Amino acid sequence: MSGDLVLIDTSVWILVLRKSRPPAIRDEVGHLLAENRVAIAPMIRLELLGGTRSSSEFDRLKSRLSALHEIPADEENWELATRLSFELRQQGRVVPYTDVLIAAAAMVGGCLLLHADRHFDLMAEVTELNVRSLVSGQGPGDRSRGSGDRNAEVEGT
Repeated sequence: MSGDLVLIDTSVWILVLRKSRPPAIRDEVGHLLAENRVAIAPMIRLELLGGTRSSSEFDRLKSRLSALHEIPADEENWELATRLSFELRQQGRVVPYTDVLIAAAAMVGGCLLLHADRHFDLMAEVTELNVRSLVSGQGPGDRSRGSGDRNAEVEGT
C-alpha cells in the first residue's frame, strides 16, 4: 500500500453520511475521494454495511465502498492486532478489539488513519500508528483526543 493512502475510520464515515454533515469534514473526505486516496479495511466495511437500514441502502453503499483501495485482513494484520491488543492491555489501555484491528490495518497498509474516535489517539501515543483526528482538528501525527459518535443518524447514500 502507498503511504499516500488514508484509511477512513467508521467514526468519520458516520459524520460524512449524517443528514447534518459537518461541511469541513465532508469537504476533506470528498477531496481524498476525488484524489483516489481512500482505503478501507474489512472491519470498517462490516461496521458501515451492518448499520444500513434497508436492502437498497446496503446495495448502494456496498457498491460505493467497492471503489476504495482494500487493505486485506490477512495474517500480518491479525498478528499485529493480537500483539497490539496484548501490549495495550499490559499498559492498562483498554481498547475495543474492532479499533485494534482497524489500527493494525492502517499500520500494515502504511496509511494515515483519519478518525473521530479517542481510542485511536490512545493507541497512537504508544505505537507507530499515524493518526489524524477530524473532530479535534489536529494534523497528521498529532496525539490529541477526538470524540467518537458511532450512533449518529445516517442518511441514505
